[in-house]
Amino acid sequence: MEIWGQQISITELFGSLFGIIGVWLTVKKNSWCFPTGIVNVGLYGVLFFRERLYADAILQVFYLVLLVYGWIQWNKTVQQKEFSATMIEKPFWLVLAIICIGSTILIGTIFKTYTDASLPYLDSLLTSMSFIAQWMVAKKKLENWLVWIVADIVYIGMYAYKNLYLTAGLYFIFILLAIRGYQEWKKKLVVNGSAG
Repeated sequence: MEIWGQQISITELFGSLFGIIGVWLTVKKNSWCFPTGIVNVGLYGVLFFRERLYADAILQVFYLVLLVYGWIQWNKTVQQKEFSATMIEKPFWLVLAIICIGSTILIGTIFKTYTDASLPYLDSLLTSMSFIAQWMVAKKKLENWLVWIVADIVYIGMYAYKNLYLTAGLYFIFILLAIRGYQEWKKKLVVNGSAG
């Protein structure tokens, strides 16, 4: 299919639509963001594998696990109390940074050495950041939105380079939604929340 003079696959089109709906539902603190996200990651898993963005394709599997985990966690807390967000404790940021850098080097090296991956280290960095941000969503950590904003800015460039213009546009929308999500979740912030 062609949109604005660009070839767009049905997989990319529907993946984008489910992505926008899923993030919007997350901003609204609606647990339907999780099943919507499951459809989104399934479609994008197929798309990224086709585009040889293997780290991103594998990330979709981890997203699936985290989406199921988040859905269970959010449904538990919905039964107990109203939605509230917490912040990551400062020392835990160092742990997250080490995980991000270590996994980027490890995954990037594996894909560069053993596959025909396109952009192995950049793909791996963004995958690592996204995995951390999605874990933060499941744990209702406010800063997930800041990690998403940084990752999404870089994702736009990578997807434009790969001629995935609809997906690049989707990630621009994700940035706008992440800004809104940060504002919305900040209103529900519990200041003395723990990192774990």
